[in-house]
Amino acid sequence: MMLALQRASALLVLFLSAFVPPPLCAQDPGMVHYIYQRFHVLEQGLQKCTQTTREYIQDFREFSKNISVMLGQCLTYTNEYKSAVNNLALRVERAQREIDYLEYLREADMCVESEDKTLAEKLLQEAEEEKKIQTLLNASCDNMLMGIKSLKIVKKTLDTDGSWMKDAVSDSPKVYFLIGSRNNTIWEFANMRALLEDSTKLGPRKLVLPQSWQGTGQVVYKGFLFFHNQGTPNEIIKYSLQKRTVEDRMLLPGGAGRALVYQHSPSTYIDLAVDEHGLWAIHAGPGLHGHLVLTKIEPGTLGVEHSWDTPCRSQDAEAGFLLCGVLYVVYSSGGHGPHRVTCVYDPRGTISEEDLPNVFFPRRPRSHSMIHYNARDKQLYAWNDGNQIIYKLQTKRKQPVK
Repeated sequence: MMLALQRASALLVLFLSAFVPPPLCAQDPGMVHYIYQRFHVLEQGLQKCTQTTREYIQDFREFSKNISVMLGQCLTYTNEYKSAVNNLALRVERAQREIDYLEYLREADMCVESEDKTLAEKLLQEAEEEKKIQTLLNASCDNMLMGIKSLKIVKKTLDTDGSWMKDAVSDSPKVYFLIGSRNNTIWEFANMRALLEDSTKLGPRKLVLPQSWQGTGQVVYKGFLFFHNQGTPNEIIKYSLQKRTVEDRMLLPGGAGRALVYQHSPSTYIDLAVDEHGLWAIHAGPGLHGHLVLTKIEPGTLGVEHSWDTPCRSQDAEAGFLLCGVLYVVYSSGGHGPHRVTCVYDPRGTISEEDLPNVFFPRRPRSHSMIHYNARDKQLYAWNDGNQIIYKLQTKRKQPVK
């Protein structure tokens, strides 16, 4: 009986074993591999997300940098536009004054007045004009040129035409070198010694203008370069040597720039000059048969203060300069020596024919490319056949105005 029970129990166990699932340990390798694959996919997704995030951050940084640069440029343009608007406002105001003046002249022409009244007004106008000239040129300067004491050749270059100068009124020792009659590059030397030695230690500073100059009539006055803009008949540009920007510009009236100012300076149509009274322009006037016109310019606003028709002719002339409000024009025959001042014009009328100086320049092989007076040094700076020359002057006091 016991044996039978044991056999039955064994059969039952075998029967039940057929329906029991296999142990979990038999499925572990498959599950682990599946989980590993899922985790690997998740890791790849995270890596891709991280890379995308980094790229986005880099793009955002570049975008921020570009925006900052553009904002800086906008600020610069805003300042430039503001300056341009201010200059335009000054020009509009100047134009309005000229329009008012022309309107005044038109209304005056329409008025019918008696001959005596017209004559009286003409005399009054002439008196007021004379008073204006006396006030305009009333500076503590009563010297007139009598002769050339000596010359000094400071430097020699291979360039036939050019101009060189110091600031006519400031105490700056800087020397400015402008090569050629059409160029846009200025060489600024620290002082005369640096120009003479031309050493690399004190090498010049290079300034590139936004426009090229025309001729050799440039001047430096109170830190600004004034020059005739190439490609225009009569535009004068005021350029700040410190800021390296164009501060203002003007159109010189009176037909300036339509003809050569000097016959033997074939590239100069407007010759600018500086003396004790300030900034001037010398040019040929239309309908005056080659006679020179002298114009006084207010350097701050570039307004015309007054113009004079002079008896000096451009024929056989090679250069001109002003000293104490008097125009001296240098002439030569065929562009060669002798170089002599044969025409002098004084707007105040203080120099008579008996006072005309007999000024001869030392003989040079060619005509002068430029001759400019420096009111601070009381000397002439000249350019002749590639030679940079300084002329020391002999002067005397003018007769007092009667």
